Amino acid sequence: MAFNDLLLQLGGVGRFQKIQVTLVILPVILMASHNTLQNFTAAVPTHHCRPPADTNLSEDGDLEAWLPRDGQGRPESCLLFTSPQRGPPFPNGTETNGTGATEPCPHGWVYDNSTFPSTIVTEWDLVCSHRALRQLAQSLYMMGVLFGAMIFGCLADRLGRRRVLIFNYLQTAVSGTCAAFAPNFPVYCAFRLLSGMSLAGIVLNCMTLNVEWMPIHTRAYVGTLTGYTYSLGQFLLAGVAYAVPHWRYLQLLVSVPFFAFFIYSWFFIESARWYASSGRLDLTLRNLQRVAWINGKQEEGANLSMEALQASLQKELTTGKSQASALELLRCPALRHLFLCLSMLWFATSFAYYGLVMDLQGFGVSIYLIQVIFGAVDLPAKLVSFLVINNVGRRPAQMASLLLAGICILINGVVPQDKSIVRTSLAVLGKGCLASSFNCVFLYTGEVYPTMIRAAVALLPETLGQPLPDTVQDVENRRGKTRKQQEELQKQMVPLQASAQVKN
Repeated sequence: MAFNDLLLQLGGVGRFQKIQVTLVILPVILMASHNTLQNFTAAVPTHHCRPPADTNLSEDGDLEAWLPRDGQGRPESCLLFTSPQRGPPFPNGTETNGTGATEPCPHGWVYDNSTFPSTIVTEWDLVCSHRALRQLAQSLYMMGVLFGAMIFGCLADRLGRRRVLIFNYLQTAVSGTCAAFAPNFPVYCAFRLLSGMSLAGIVLNCMTLNVEWMPIHTRAYVGTLTGYTYSLGQFLLAGVAYAVPHWRYLQLLVSVPFFAFFIYSWFFIESARWYASSGRLDLTLRNLQRVAWINGKQEEGANLSMEALQASLQKELTTGKSQASALELLRCPALRHLFLCLSMLWFATSFAYYGLVMDLQGFGVSIYLIQVIFGAVDLPAKLVSFLVINNVGRRPAQMASLLLAGICILINGVVPQDKSIVRTSLAVLGKGCLASSFNCVFLYTGEVYPTMIRAAVALLPETLGQPLPDTVQDVENRRGKTRKQQEELQKQMVPLQASAQVKN
């Protein structure tokens, strides 16, 4: 009996699966809030240099006398005259046109607080010569995501999905809350890095734990539900950021709920599939019986014995534990092939996706409106992705979404800057395609890797309707089976080609 048959015997998608999947997916709502939070907490309002302290701004034109003008006649953001320039205005307001010497804002800056009353930019003056620090904060967050995927992915394969999820919820709650009270910019960056690490662990183990408790025919539904939950979080972020424009309150608001997630995560049931692959048959049996009881299958659970498990899960018990190493990703040819392909998929999708969604101010429209639009495009995009994934296959969905996203981004690169509507439309379409790609690659990663390294990582195999591999040997067997099918198909094509040549 395969593990999928065990799940079906104990209720399939029963009360337990519905409750645990819901509770595991719920924190994903706030994933979008943390991933793109700096669009709002690090927004750059209109600003200009602060004139000297003894300047009397009540006099008409006194402020303008200190501020040079750019080519469009707007006040320069990063330059100040060394002395007030009174008299007839000059076209460009620069020293070369005789309006006087300038210097880079020696007295600080004045910010327009009408839209953003407080951001990390206004609090720590991350503008002009310090503007790169704003990108540094987000880069450190993404570095944390990378480290978290590597560290917590390996820990989940060694310690279990449930334990790592519990810790990740607590780390997100603590680091996010501490970031809201950060006294200076370096401390803020440190806690954002820790948040990125924990959130990467959450998203990896969320998908892994759900996939390992669900029957084969429901995995695409779970992946799509997770994707739509993330999209819902994008709408939520737009509304919350509009209602709470102060960056510290916004940071706190999207972090505190993780304390609640941490509390209820203690009630999660660890993956029985992971226990079996770890050689813990006693815990496998206990968790399967708990699930049977919750699903109302008490009789089936009572009939499930240690001997029956040993017979049905003999493969996991004999080969899984000895191969519980992420080094198999490079040592095993089949896994190495998958690892390289999936690494390229993750890089391409993530690089393009965050390149689009992390610069909402660059589109020239309301930052709240573009956030809602970016969330809305996910709804039809992920529906189409789900239909393709569930009826045609994972590989066509992955290929099509990446191809369309690439086309949109390439065209957008040659569209003139003044065509803001066209550029925004292409960006929105590309973002929808990338959201579909994420939807697919999350599911793909969980399906092609064996249980013991499932949380680690146009040439991938199709997985529609296929059971989850539990061991490295399963992956090798699947690869060998695919090659054999391709060879048989080629043999069948030879006589057909010869026949066509004869007819011609």
